[in-house]
Amino acid sequence: MNPFNELHPRIVAGSRANVLAGLAVNALVDEAMLTPKPGLVDLRGSGAHRDLSWLLMCQSAHALRPAFAAMAGAGATMDDLPALRRRIGAIGRMAEATMMTATGGVNTHRGAIWALGLLVTAAAQGAGSAAIIAARAGALARLADPEAPASTGNKGEAARRTYCVGGARGQAEAGFPHVVDVALPMLLACRARGDGESAARLNSLLAIVAELDDTCLLARGGTAALAAAQAGAQAVLDAGGVSGATGPAAFQALEADMLARGTSPGGAADLLAAALLLDSLGNQPIDAMEAPHGATAV
Repeated sequence: MNPFNELHPRIVAGSRANVLAGLAVNALVDEAMLTPKPGLVDLRGSGAHRDLSWLLMCQSAHALRPAFAAMAGAGATMDDLPALRRRIGAIGRMAEATMMTATGGVNTHRGAIWALGLLVTAAAQGAGSAAIIAARAGALARLADPEAPASTGNKGEAARRTYCVGGARGQAEAGFPHVVDVALPMLLACRARGDGESAARLNSLLAIVAELDDTCLLARGGTAALAAAQAGAQAVLDAGGVSGATGPAAFQALEADMLARGTSPGGAADLLAAALLLDSLGNQPIDAMEAPHGATAV
């Protein structure tokens, strides 16, 4: 039994909620296992994260499946948007606790719970393009959640305030522009020119890093680390991406700099997972994901 269903008892068994939850988990696992990634956990090691591993990231992702299903179920059956916002906020806070239990107290996916949770909720509201789903998610993110704590005390929030950047909250409220306008176009362009899937995904990550004011980078290394990461990622892209003639050397330089600084583009990684989720929605049969509002729970 899904413990999150206590917060939303009208989850529709077999509906798109379960499909969407599976796609969200797959996106997180695919992001974790994408190798190589600069400063991030991948199959080679922990990057700049001493307390993480790809196995822990995958365990965390699978532990979040019930929460994503509950959020999607709420999106599929609740028409009152302010109430829906409060519901998914409550589910998200429970999901964070679940994550911490699954990882022994390590923050693996706090930002991803927020981003992918909003997106699965928005996707469950009905069919639509990536841009439409992201816009729906943005509308939800802009609604107030009176039960949310005024301050979480996490490093990303502190960096957002210190450096006056949008952070995960701003990205969501704006409708995920770095997903819709940066990552997904890069992913499609790389596939069209014949890049392998791993190269296309890595180039998409680098495209996000090159433009995002990543609070994970700011929290670990300040503006100097952010500027270095953005310039390094752009250098790889200017070299034709990781599959270009000089792309691998540029990538190695970027990674070496991040490891020397102990920095990691964790915010960009969350947005890559969001992009992979939205990309996967285009490969799903829409009819299999339809479930009318007010359907009877079982």
